[in-house]
Amino acid sequence: MRFLFLIFIAVPLVEMLLLFEVSERIGGFTTLGLVVATAVIGVQILKRQGFSTLTRANRRLESGELPAQEIVEGMMLAGAGALLLTPGFLTDTIGFIFLTGPLRRPLARRIMRSGVIHAAGGGARSGFSFYSGTRYRKPDSDAGNVYEGEYRDESGQSHTEIGKKSDPSDRSGRQE
Repeated sequence: MRFLFLIFIAVPLVEMLLLFEVSERIGGFTTLGLVVATAVIGVQILKRQGFSTLTRANRRLESGELPAQEIVEGMMLAGAGALLLTPGFLTDTIGFIFLTGPLRRPLARRIMRSGVIHAAGGGARSGFSFYSGTRYRKPDSDAGNVYEGEYRDESGQSHTEIGKKSDPSDRSGRQE
């Protein structure tokens, strides 16, 4: 909760104080021009970096690998875009750090190694997940067990049956 306070209250206050201080030193219109210029330049860099990350992700997918690094970098680029469009020098600085490839890539690797984001590749169990700090708890009801299976009827056609429970005493392979 305190973290959200810092983000939504303290950061804008610091940004306003910094903007006031800069405008006192170099003038209000020059400060406004700098804020607009950083946003425009940042969006142009964001487009190039985003396209580069997307092409790297596509190459990894084509080679059969999970593009976990590129996914994390894409999330960082999205955050960088939001920070660059927010008026202020502090948020622009953080946004430009996320835009800079030599700084972003090691930061993305560090985020992946920390265990906050987990990527698993290879085979049918490949996936990508985000760990939020809470664990999934299965409901306590026994009702609602669903068993999926295939069976052949007497005509020899294959069917997929969903939601039927098999009778363990029936050894013929038929389902009820």
